[in-house]
Amino acid sequence: MQAGLADLVERWPEVAGDAIARNAWPARIARDGTLHVATTDSIWAFELGHRGGEIAARLGVAKVRFAPGQLPSEQVAVVPAEAVRPTPEHEQRASEIAASIDDEKLRASVEKAISLSLARTARDRPF
Repeated sequence: MQAGLADLVERWPEVAGDAIARNAWPARIARDGTLHVATTDSIWAFELGHRGGEIAARLGVAKVRFAPGQLPSEQVAVVPAEAVRPTPEHEQRASEIAASIDDEKLRASVEKAISLSLARTARDRPF
């Protein structure tokens, strides 16, 4: 079973996304096929535990367990994603969505957040 761990470790940064890969790393596969993932702290373990079913499905394993533990000091290099650049269509849609906000500064902040969110592709989104 541990031979399958090498494949999971290789795919982890791509499947998990940059933020999760920096804070959680596959540690071992148990006899029952459960993938044990070490996290930087209990907060990451708790948060990822709520998404265990979804993560297991994306990895193609039966079950995933998260617990604080030692992450490898030299992880596989995580390639930084390109900056998200909203198109004029994204900016226009964001402006329409935030139009009802009266406060000008708040509206501008919300528009920016929405346009960046709209510009992200499904591949950019972790789990």
